[in-house]
Formats: sequence, C-alpha cells, structure tokens
Amino acid sequence: MVALLVLIETGLVGFGGCIFCSEKGSGDHLKNISIKTQIQNHLNSYRGLRANKFIVYFQNFSNTYVSNEMLSNSNFSNKIDYLKNVFDQAFIDNRIVGIEIATRPDCINEEIAKLISSYTRKYYVCVELGFQTANDIVAFKFNRGYSSEAFTVAVNLLRKYNINIVAHIMCGLPYEEKNDVKQTVNFLNMHDIQGIKIHSCYVVKNTDLEKLYINGNFNPISLDEYLDDLIYIITHIKKDIIIHRVSGDAPKNLLVAPEWNSHKKLVLNGLDKILKEKNLYQGMYN
Repeated sequence: MVALLVLIETGLVGFGGCIFCSEKGSGDHLKNISIKTQIQNHLNSYRGLRANKFIVYFQNFSNTYVSNEMLSNSNFSNKIDYLKNVFDQAFIDNRIVGIEIATRPDCINEEIAKLISSYTRKYYVCVELGFQTANDIVAFKFNRGYSSEAFTVAVNLLRKYNINIVAHIMCGLPYEEKNDVKQTVNFLNMHDIQGIKIHSCYVVKNTDLEKLYINGNFNPISLDEYLDDLIYIITHIKKDIIIHRVSGDAPKNLLVAPEWNSHKKLVLNGLDKILKEKNLYQGMYN
C-alpha cells in the first residue's frame, strides 16, 4: 500500500486539528512531492518490485476537503473537479487496483460520495473515517470538531453508494474513561461499516497533547491497559467487521510517550498470547 501526502486541509468544522495530531496530519514520514512521483518511486522500489497489485492510500489530513483558497490557486472552477484531478493522479499504472481515502465525516457530502463511487466501476474503493470515540464530550475536548451524529450521516451516505468504510478508533484518549471504549464499540456495531483500525493515543512532539503531558495533565495508556482494551474491542465487535490494524506507531524521532509504542511486537505478541491462552476470538460476545 502506498501512503500519499495530499495537500488538502483539515475539516469544515475543525480548526487546528485534534490535539494529538502533528502538523503533518499523521503523515510525518511523508515527503512533499507530487502524487505521481510518490507512486512511481514506490513502484520502482524494492518493496514495489515484490508485488504486482497496489492500493493507493491518501492518508494524512482530510482528503475530501478543498478550501476556497486552494480552489482559487488551481485551474478548476469547482471543488469536485479539483478532487477528481487529485484522485485521478493515482491511476498511473495498471498495477493500481484501488484507492483508500482517509477523511473526516464532516467532509463527506452527496457530490463527494458520487465522485468516489464513480471509481468503483473499475477499482476497489474504500473511505477511512477518523472517528476515535463515541463520547462527544471527550471528542469536543480533544478538538475533533464534529459529533457522532455526523459520523452516522457520513456512513449512511457512503453506503448509499456502496462505498466500503473503515472507522478509526483510539484507546487511551485524554479525558477518556474506561467505559468509553465499550460505548464506542456498541456505537460502531450499529453502523454498516466494513472495517476498523485501532490505535493507542500516543504523544508526539510539537502537539497540544505534548503540552498536556509535560504539564502533568495527561498520562498515556500503559501497554497492559491497551491490551485490555484491544481484547474487549476484538471480542465485542461484530464478526463481519474486518480489523485492519491493532496498533499505530509514531516515528521514533517524534515519539514522546509512551515508550512501548515504539515496539509494535510488544502489542502483537502480547495480544496473540492472551487470545490463545484464553481462547478468545472476534465477536464472541457480540
């Protein structure tokens, strides 16, 4: 999968981004070069030569949002044409078989859903929605900028056009309580989504969350606590929802805390051990 840096700003109702996001919108390892160049570089790389089919991933920031300033600096008269040009740049090689578009629920509308659905005739298409938690009070405090209802509206609209959806959720968020993870799982189970990505909340440099951490107002989730949350999510999420990932890791040069986040195998091995020892499996309590 190719990770792309697309210079599209954050959402319509959020300003400044969530307090845990870096200035590059969780794309700190990406370089500011054209989409075509990024794809071509990957296809020509060692990793690219090991496979023959690829999904282009529009990862950081909100990749269905176009500001008026961006539009005025382009050759396009409307935002849909602007977005179409962005997405069209992904299909430079017959080995590209799909696109995965990360965005926010408040950056989805009917026109955008129609545009995205137009690619389903030839390609695999999926939209990833940053959600994090069903607790709107917690979400307001970390500056998500939209309500859980907006997520529901976006899901219904995308599914109207048969577009697959992956929801991102986080454990150990600032201001979160233990039952919030349960609330989030119950909320997602009521929606027609096809996948989830699970992350822990970690602290990276130059974020508002780092300030909270330095001032002693935020304690990152421990590895054991995160494994407990993972077990709950896995055993309670619906069986037909694909779990795409169970951890997210920050670049080591930017990670402030917790230290265990830089060791993904601690999560994978720890989770595997618990699942096997207790004979647990996805959806067993759903």
